Amino acid sequence: MDEVHEAACLVAGKWLSEGPQSDRVGPYVRHVVSRARLAQPDDITAALDYARHGARTVARLAPATRATILERASAEVTARGEEFARLLALELGKPLKDGRGEMLRVADTFAVAAAEARAVGGEVLPVAGWARGVGNTAITQRAPAGPVLAITPFNAPANLLAHKLAASFAAGNTTIVKPPPQAPAVSTALVRLLLDAGMPVEAVQVLHGGGDVGARLCAAPEIAVVSFTGGVTAGAAVAHAAGPKRVLLELGGNAATIVCEDADVAGAARVCARTGYSNSGQSCISVQRVYVQRSRFEEFADALTAEVKALAVGDPLDPASDVGSMVDDAAAERVVRWTAEAARGGATVTTGGGRDGAVMAPTVVVAPPADARVVREEVFGALVAVLPYDGFDAVIEECNRSSYGLQAGLFTHDVRRIVTAWRELEVGGLVVNGSSNFRLDHVPFGGVKDSGIGRESPRWMIEDFTVTKTLLLRGLTIWGDQ
Repeated sequence: MDEVHEAACLVAGKWLSEGPQSDRVGPYVRHVVSRARLAQPDDITAALDYARHGARTVARLAPATRATILERASAEVTARGEEFARLLALELGKPLKDGRGEMLRVADTFAVAAAEARAVGGEVLPVAGWARGVGNTAITQRAPAGPVLAITPFNAPANLLAHKLAASFAAGNTTIVKPPPQAPAVSTALVRLLLDAGMPVEAVQVLHGGGDVGARLCAAPEIAVVSFTGGVTAGAAVAHAAGPKRVLLELGGNAATIVCEDADVAGAARVCARTGYSNSGQSCISVQRVYVQRSRFEEFADALTAEVKALAVGDPLDPASDVGSMVDDAAAERVVRWTAEAARGGATVTTGGGRDGAVMAPTVVVAPPADARVVREEVFGALVAVLPYDGFDAVIEECNRSSYGLQAGLFTHDVRRIVTAWRELEVGGLVVNGSSNFRLDHVPFGGVKDSGIGRESPRWMIEDFTVTKTLLLRGLTIWGDQ
């Protein structure tokens, strides 16, 4: 009998496993792999009350204490990385290669958050620089903002939970986690690991469920900050439900990568193949649109197609697999449908285009119409579209036609083009001589336009999870008083 991983709710310091359940069927293995205990209305009420009272307990922990706990968690993730990678493969069809990479990032994220916890401080303000300030002293500190709601997505459930929960804890907050229904066991296991590493139970709660659970939590006055990662439509619903509170949204993308005529075309094709189909393309910065200078266009399309055909597709638990399954059959069918639409519009499908259950064959669509959905919308699947361009200014303009603006890639050795692209592209980040799909977890990450609000990375998230508090000392000065 295959093991079913239980994902309990953690409410007010207690794990709850009895009650309504939801089964998760693994998209590749096609049987139940995990079972989540669904949060009930009374659980939400209890969790919000507990968060309000527990916030003070967490805030009183010294930064060094928070940092030490996160460092222990980082070491434990490193030791248990294979266990988590296998669970990601079962719940999501994510290949072991990708799962192992995600868990390495989780370990890094915890370690970086620990370092940033030690750096939380404030400043002495130069109040004596103006006449009315003479004789006084003003000091600021970064204080915990209050209970944080972390709503996480399925595509990187461990690392994106690590970013939100670790940064919130490093800032001195308590956090309510609403995991994705597609990955309840991975999310719950990571919270258990943090508790085992010494995180106080007042610092975290876990509520499984659907959009109704998230909506009620977003609207709750006890929540000070909402941090959401997911789709644009859901992000708009989160912002509407949250109302006038701090809301951080990391949303979608249809990332563009530009390949100039001076680029190493073979190298660029190899990078785009590796980063366009990892996790079956289910990443907001996955390579989706590749614009290639017309003189190198056919060369690149041929090279990319050859690289993609060489990818190993199959069992995500096989260490040799490069591509496993998508999150479910419906997601794979959508990519099949969009591929067929592009082909009817005149595009050439040089490889892929079909699916076997939730396994989408890695697909290359060459020269689709500019208004095709594989160009204008977020594919979030195992598909890369390749389009020609003539002038550099024109391709920048074409990239900016998108309603998204998360991250872009650029292959060139021309420093003027690099500076121009960095200045003109309407994105949150630009990767030079790499594709759009590259991220360092200690570097700010986030977008503009429909791609969201705010930046993820422990240092920048801590700023959003804290508030500035000022202390004014009248008649007491560290400056001259004459």
